[in-house]
Amino acid sequence: MRARILLVVAALLALQLGSLISPAYACGCGAMVPDRGSHMAVDRETSVVGWDGRTEQIVLRFTVDGNARKAAWIMPVPSRATVELGDRALFDELETVSAPEHRTRHYFWPRAHDWPFSSGSTDSAGAPAPGARASVGVVGRERLGDFDVARLTATDPRALRSWLETNGFVLPAGLATELKPYVAQKWEYVAVRLAPEAEGAMLRGTLDPLRLRFASEKLIYPMRLSRLAKNAQSLGLFVLARHRMEPRSSIGGDAPEVTYAGKVPADGVLAGFAGGGQTFLTALDQRFPEPGRISGDHELRAAEADTAFRRVVYEDELLTAGGVPVWLLTVGTGLAALVVAALWRVRARRRRPVLPPPPVHVPPPVA
Repeated sequence: MRARILLVVAALLALQLGSLISPAYACGCGAMVPDRGSHMAVDRETSVVGWDGRTEQIVLRFTVDGNARKAAWIMPVPSRATVELGDRALFDELETVSAPEHRTRHYFWPRAHDWPFSSGSTDSAGAPAPGARASVGVVGRERLGDFDVARLTATDPRALRSWLETNGFVLPAGLATELKPYVAQKWEYVAVRLAPEAEGAMLRGTLDPLRLRFASEKLIYPMRLSRLAKNAQSLGLFVLARHRMEPRSSIGGDAPEVTYAGKVPADGVLAGFAGGGQTFLTALDQRFPEPGRISGDHELRAAEADTAFRRVVYEDELLTAGGVPVWLLTVGTGLAALVVAALWRVRARRRRPVLPPPPVHVPPPVA
């Protein structure tokens, strides 16, 4: 009996812990893998894509938590890429420009948290792996802050995986299989190993943004490797281009949702990031409940019209006048009017003169 009770308690605890796990954020890597014997959660991942018709830029910023000291991921790119640290100010301006509009919406009758229903209180570059020399080319390897970045070419997905593992890049199982379409198209790769420079430092908090730039005739956001993720994925994507942009398909996820669309200030950081001129920002959110169903990469195209859109957040507020609820004034005024009318009637009745009864007409006697 005791063993059964312990089993039930363990199951309930597992269920509770499972309910606290939020979906992972999706990037082209599919999963950020920490070093063995440690764990790491990506609390938030923001991806900014800029495209001027010829050159594409992707800036990634992660907010992570856990006890990992190292982690790695790989981003396929259609052509030779340059990699550098990104500008933090880019994300500050993004947050300001795309913030939802707040509007107050008044209601008349009191609700559960209003008086009299409540008390009024409020709650507030290493050596190639053996056998991979002819299959993997090291274009460059740089140390950028806490990032160890390797830019690679490959003609054999297994050789690529072998090189990565030999050089300290721990990546998801099944990577070689998912890399085959990119190898066939002769794409290149940016492999990133996160290893803080400070001895013994853990990967926590918001990491420095990383900026990739490469030539591309199409606006493409790599997503195929997200098929390797074990949990549901959530993609948050900011796209800066000449027009409002939209994905050609949902690539196996829920329908993408536009959370903001509009032109950005011509003199701001965002316009400079995308090459200046009239730059249009499109913010997209998309969920992938079953990552294994992701069918390819996101290809974005211009929408039919540059229609602006901004989310509106309504804050409901009790209608008041001079700090007094209007419903109370209305009800009080109505009650007062009824009382006055009743008193007036009583008073009018008291002041009304009492008329004598009309004389009784008695007919004369008959002779």
